[in-house]
Amino acid sequence: MNIAILDDYQDCIRDLVAFKFLNGHEVKVFTNSTRGIGHLAIRLAPFDALILIRERTSLNRALLAKLPNLKLISQSGRVSGHIDVAAATELGIAIAEGVGAATAPAELTWALIMAARRKIVPYANNLKEGLWQTVSTNPQFNTLGTVLKGRTLAIWGYGEIGKLVAGYGRAFGMPVLVWGSLASRAAAAADGHLAATSRAMFFEQADVLTLHLRLSDATRELVTADDFARMKQDALFVNTSRAELVAEGALEHALQLGRPSAAALDVFNAEPLPPNAPLLRMPNVLATPHLGYVEKDSYELYFQAALKNVADFFGGADPALLNPAYKEHACERRPYFKP
Repeated sequence: MNIAILDDYQDCIRDLVAFKFLNGHEVKVFTNSTRGIGHLAIRLAPFDALILIRERTSLNRALLAKLPNLKLISQSGRVSGHIDVAAATELGIAIAEGVGAATAPAELTWALIMAARRKIVPYANNLKEGLWQTVSTNPQFNTLGTVLKGRTLAIWGYGEIGKLVAGYGRAFGMPVLVWGSLASRAAAAADGHLAATSRAMFFEQADVLTLHLRLSDATRELVTADDFARMKQDALFVNTSRAELVAEGALEHALQLGRPSAAALDVFNAEPLPPNAPLLRMPNVLATPHLGYVEKDSYELYFQAALKNVADFFGGADPALLNPAYKEHACERRPYFKP
């Protein structure tokens, strides 16, 4: 079968142990992204299967309708709103989901918190320029870092990642304050953490506030300018989950107003983030290029599942599919293909 792996920016998938599952297939690895239905349709039209790296490419109804050869979408990790599942089902296209793991994104979250609070990146960069113990040549930003012990770590979302981050906070002597669903707050309290009594209290008491929520219609643009306005002037806002959880433009405006004073971000509304993005020009922003799951052990885990799903699907086995109802339409639309 003719298979495409999309958006492998570092061209590293072919070097994974899991790549062996595609032996015997024709495989094209795309190391750059393209946007626009027209360009994507031309690029993807020849392929029987697409292997997606998380949400780097979106597949909507208009695009899927232009891919007559497509039989399978194999997702690394879970589908998160970037695939029109109903359209794929109606077009007879199967969708196989993979697995995920919390360790790598939780560790990256903690690395960003540590780096941002101690201002490690500007110190290190300025040292290369001969500037000793200098955060910035602008006196406004040439300030001291701070320790974490005794400061409140506020976590919105107490799932697998949130729980790990809470554990790191406890190890560093931070009181942990959790906001989220009733179930999340109850679980946090059972683990010995504090459950915020209100959303307002959660933002007001945070010294470091980090988001660990899934993106859905209910959580899109959940964090607003009013929330940021409640934060302390020296607080740090961290987002390694999804940029779309925050109302568009609200964070940039809040940082300009000084509440919070800084942000550490791994996710953005447009990815790859263009080099002229306003956030990259803000000295109080630490930005990384969506590295939460970009780590060797995580990649082996993700692609062990995603590539095996492809091999099983075309090898006659039946992987667990997100949309088993695709079979009702597959033979109508693709009479040459018998799932």
